[in-house]
Amino acid sequence: SAFNDDRVLLERYVPRSRHVEVQVMCDTHGNAVHLYERDCSVQRRHQKLLEESPAPGLTEAQRRRYGEAAVAAAKAVGYVGAGTVEFIADADDPGDTFYFCEMNTRLQVEHPVTECALGVDLVEWQLRVARGEVLGFGQEEVDCAARNSMHAIEARLYAENPSNNFLPSTGPIWYVRWPKAREGRVLTRFETMKDSPFNPVRTPYVRVDVGYEAGGEVSANYDPMLGKLIASAPTRDEAVRLLHDALAETRFMGLSTNVDFLKACAIHPDFVKGGVDTAWMEGRLDAIMDSAQDRWWQRVAASSPDEADRIAAVAALIAARRWDVSAEHAASGASLGAWMGADGFRISEATPMPDEVVEIVAGEGVEDGCTK
Repeated sequence: SAFNDDRVLLERYVPRSRHVEVQVMCDTHGNAVHLYERDCSVQRRHQKLLEESPAPGLTEAQRRRYGEAAVAAAKAVGYVGAGTVEFIADADDPGDTFYFCEMNTRLQVEHPVTECALGVDLVEWQLRVARGEVLGFGQEEVDCAARNSMHAIEARLYAENPSNNFLPSTGPIWYVRWPKAREGRVLTRFETMKDSPFNPVRTPYVRVDVGYEAGGEVSANYDPMLGKLIASAPTRDEAVRLLHDALAETRFMGLSTNVDFLKACAIHPDFVKGGVDTAWMEGRLDAIMDSAQDRWWQRVAASSPDEADRIAAVAALIAARRWDVSAEHAASGASLGAWMGADGFRISEATPMPDEVVEIVAGEGVEDGCTK
């Protein structure tokens, strides 16, 4: 009644769904192509966490059907630029039963997945199309590239605390370590773009899109995303393993992150198998949380050859132990008194909250590092 329209819109309910979206690019000269799909079904409260391409379990013909439907939608509204057409697919029949959800008229956070899989610079072509240029490739070229594409998986790193209902974490970042090269190379975005379009790096690598470094600060005013890791490899199994290794090497000190949670998701048997639905994470959240309690500093403090790593690990270990003691006493109902609590109490001056490192001291006469 608010719109003076008595028509009713009925939407099909899909009990088990997968979120499959298609990247499109359209110019001002009537050309429109799709750059195939991304599966974004690993979500929590409708927030995507892991995205990948190609979508697990789809045949080449089924992938084309998604793409053709996306291009038809874009042409129907005369769309120009880079955009994403999103579909809800029946998880029991994702290749043949899918429904239009919405269109995002922009590049999305997960666009690097397509860039790494196909070796195309979407940002460049978005700008060139906006300038009025003719799209430099047709659908046949995209189809040829897709038949020889890499498998790419992206993980979104957030400043949030999975152990506290995923509440946002703000404050200064004291220490950051992004992945180092291991089995594959670690590349920046520009290093992954060669003679675009459609010339992907053929060896396994991890692309690191960095949002913060040590000394930065996460405020409450903006999105808490810290960065993105995109693992690219010739096969999905290789990409999954590479993503897990990259997450295992990623470390933050000063605030809470979802890195360990993402790592637990990446090695969960259901995700490794492929084809999870959008409700998968919510139904297994407790089990994933249990396996995410791998505190990297317990290993690093004793084994890392990197002095900065060891110092940060010792500081984290001290902070974590203070918090554990407080939590154990709180669960038992016992009182800690004013001196053992981890709630920031001090008689004459402010003291840091748990997990906040004020100063790390290292040098002659300091063997393992200390907090001051």
